[in-house]
Amino acid sequence: MDTVPLPSHARHPLPGPPAEHPQRTRRPLLVELIAAAAAGGPCPPFALLRRDDDDHLDVLTGDVVDVDVLGDIPLHKAPVLAVVPYRQIIERGFVAHDDGAPLRCLVATRREKVRHEDALAQLPAHAPRTTFHGPDTSDEEYAEHVRRVIDEEIGRGEGANFVIGRRFEATLHDEPVSALLAWMRALLTGESGAYWTFATYLPAPDVAGTSTGQAARDVAAPGESTEPVMLVGATPERHLTLKNGHAVMNPISGTYRHGADGPTRDGLLDFLVDPKETDELFMVVDEELKLMSSLCPTGGRMAGPFLKRMSRLTHTEYLLDGRSSLDPREALRRTMFAPTVTGSPMENACRVIARHESRPRGYYSGVLALFEPEGDGWSLDAPILIRTARIQPGGRVGVTAGATLVRHSDPVSEAAETRAKAAGILTALGLQDAPDRPTASAGHDGTGSTRVAERAAVLTVGNDGVPDPQIDAALQRRNRSLAPFWMREQAPQTVPGLVGGSVLVVDNEDGFTQMLAHQLRHLGMTVRVRPCADVDDVLSDDLVVFGPGPGDPRRPSRRIRRLRALMVERIRSRRPMLAVCLSHQVLGMLAGHEVAPLIQPRQGVQLAVDVFGVPARVGFYNTFGVLAGRSIDPRRCEVSLEESCDANGTVIAFRGPGVASVQAHLESVLSPDGERMLRGLVEHALTTSPAAVASTPVA
Repeated sequence: MDTVPLPSHARHPLPGPPAEHPQRTRRPLLVELIAAAAAGGPCPPFALLRRDDDDHLDVLTGDVVDVDVLGDIPLHKAPVLAVVPYRQIIERGFVAHDDGAPLRCLVATRREKVRHEDALAQLPAHAPRTTFHGPDTSDEEYAEHVRRVIDEEIGRGEGANFVIGRRFEATLHDEPVSALLAWMRALLTGESGAYWTFATYLPAPDVAGTSTGQAARDVAAPGESTEPVMLVGATPERHLTLKNGHAVMNPISGTYRHGADGPTRDGLLDFLVDPKETDELFMVVDEELKLMSSLCPTGGRMAGPFLKRMSRLTHTEYLLDGRSSLDPREALRRTMFAPTVTGSPMENACRVIARHESRPRGYYSGVLALFEPEGDGWSLDAPILIRTARIQPGGRVGVTAGATLVRHSDPVSEAAETRAKAAGILTALGLQDAPDRPTASAGHDGTGSTRVAERAAVLTVGNDGVPDPQIDAALQRRNRSLAPFWMREQAPQTVPGLVGGSVLVVDNEDGFTQMLAHQLRHLGMTVRVRPCADVDDVLSDDLVVFGPGPGDPRRPSRRIRRLRALMVERIRSRRPMLAVCLSHQVLGMLAGHEVAPLIQPRQGVQLAVDVFGVPARVGFYNTFGVLAGRSIDPRRCEVSLEESCDANGTVIAFRGPGVASVQAHLESVLSPDGERMLRGLVEHALTTSPAAVASTPVA
């Protein structure tokens, strides 16, 4: 394999190519790495990867380079493995505690495949000596933290769900690279159902081309990281793959914690009908469809739900796919990071994480990203960095796990969920005992994992290979309430009066606008999405859609003030407009209505409503609502509107000449009637505006 020259934007030059020896005298790469680690001297950088239960391990070594941004990852001729920390989300303009964790790349100069059973025979089988310290917060402290997030964030309209982590800590007393290799073997034998099982040792790059830490410390510029990136993990979740123009994402959410004897059929069925677990999955599917809609011009299509079984847990998941021609680095930048490890809406979720997590995340919730040459371009396979241990100087070992907090989360249960998520890797690595696990004799590998995995398989598929009918039916029932739009091919329609119309969608920090834009394009319209702060013209387009966003519309934040000013300008122009969720609430205030918190937040809730005499099932993501009836002098109102209310006196929709609005998210997977309602509201706005009425010929 060719050595890749260093791109001009990288921080340090790559080391020159290693001295070549005849292939027949070269030992297998994995054997070389194990021997170097056992000798205690300098070890070359490496990555060991087992992908999606492959029969082989990928073993890579090569040159290490740090880059500042994803667009600088050097894609030339050789495969590249990039380790992307959570702090990289600042590339999207989002908030993060910045710990300086490097975006480190391994540019492969040598790559070999090793059969799984051969790797197990070669990797060290000893148990590294460790001291386990436990979580950085007690269960009681974490539960109280959950209560605060529900009350202070979800309860104040900041979003639908948030992922807050806690770190489990240990000290390693042995040589770290040897421990890394031993732990890789432990995960290969002790965990099941992983999307990737991996170990990386990536020392800091340096001008001498050495792989020792001392040379890097001697030449590093101020502020540059000199720590090696040492990670080992078994992650269940794909973030993004791109291959031959085909994009796939894999939202996983909802967690069934196995008991001491493994999963049971009744326990699994109870999990599948649990409203909290079901809603949690639907919310992250919505959030990832936002990302897919930004990647794929024809949108994303969902398939599932499926079960994802691991040694201690079973999750539910969907697969989302679409077509994309983006450079894989740009595709990865647009999708940093998965809502299953951040929350919704994502930009504000990052602010919430920064408020409620006191320390930086490091690599937790970032990604590994393997770029490989593919024809004239590159493929990408990027799993999420969860269920992962990081080794740092001084033998510090950390495993971070988080829970997805929603409006009806039980704080005690969420604390238990973080323990269960961390337990799989902690026990496989020998960092903590597992009193609730089957005994070692239960499995052929001494871990007990085989019996648990086989029992989980029997629960869903019988001996004849036929899925368990009750479990299969419970999974399929989930789709009955979802929007068929996102489960089928989305060929554009030709809607008279809409084709070719220009639409500006004003984004208020919620990617639901990407899904709205896709549905409007599906109706035949030409759509562009712009952040509210960047919009300076709301008069040129045939239709302006003012989108949803987080926050309290009554608080005069800079974003709310700007949104209000743009809406007033459009209203006064008497040109067609549509307002959604947050913008619907602002419109209600402009029409003289009071906005107040709901008794219970409707974050991720599907309701049956009547909108101007038409029944519909649609999804809601709101903490505040517009109250029926006016509370201020009508002479101060910017617009007079007809209202459609629910039984509680909350305004679900407005309409007037050239104006329509709705509290619900018609673009959500929770809105099976959303596509029809959206078309009706758009047609109303376009056909009843004063300009349209004036141009209609008189019979």
